[in-house]
Amino acid sequence: MSVLPSSGSATCMDSGNQNPDTFNNFFERWLVEQNQHLRELVAASRQQSSVDEQNLRCLVQRVLDHYEHYYKAKAKWSKQDVLAMLSPSWISKFEDAFLWIGGWRPSIAFHLLYSKSGMQLEDQLDELIRGMGRGDLGDLSPTQLSRINELQTKTIREEKEISEKMAKHQESVADSSMVELSHLVSEMMRKGDEDGVDVEKDKVESAMESKEEGLKEILLRADDLRFRTLKTVIHILNPIQSVHFFIAAAELHLRIHEWGKRIDHKHHQPS
Repeated sequence: MSVLPSSGSATCMDSGNQNPDTFNNFFERWLVEQNQHLRELVAASRQQSSVDEQNLRCLVQRVLDHYEHYYKAKAKWSKQDVLAMLSPSWISKFEDAFLWIGGWRPSIAFHLLYSKSGMQLEDQLDELIRGMGRGDLGDLSPTQLSRINELQTKTIREEKEISEKMAKHQESVADSSMVELSHLVSEMMRKGDEDGVDVEKDKVESAMESKEEGLKEILLRADDLRFRTLKTVIHILNPIQSVHFFIAAAELHLRIHEWGKRIDHKHHQPS
């Protein structure tokens, strides 16, 4: 299984920053680029009657490529420090509280889609009654709704499988080998047997590395599901609907990040 499938036409791609020195720096630059994409998406949504469909497709592909770039970078850094990816210091504590295995829960994509669709449907009810739709997320066809429902069911099933795998891996921290090793080292420490503790050091490192490898595999699967879900939703939507979906996703992400950072700053201020 390909963890991060390759994206489309090179003529629609952003190059992005390829070699930032830390993931924190990469993420900050990625947010700046997301803000820029949001401005382009909003402009396109306001001029949709005059924007060529190919230009819309190109814009949608650039934004999708931007998400893919994020997950490729994350996969790279996860190999170096998976624990940092699972407990990221570059987001707010509020965001961290809502994480699912180091990122957004894939099924949230459907809540976002239905929320935005409902808002746009309500906003154009009079026009729909007159048989005049706007072509946005309020105009999802029966076929699109059926495909989205099928994808949601499949995504929730995969999400559950990954959650169960994570739960099983978390429980393994108290398996017999870990309990035996922790007891052995504790006994040596109580006896002041520093040489013995050093001898067991390799076993400890091997045990911890094994747990980290398991976390890497699970995080990779979670990120794969996140990106595949996003990519498939976009493939179900038409170009202007994809523009509106990406607007909603960027606005939610950027504002929650901003509001969460504001809460962190408030909590760190002296009382």
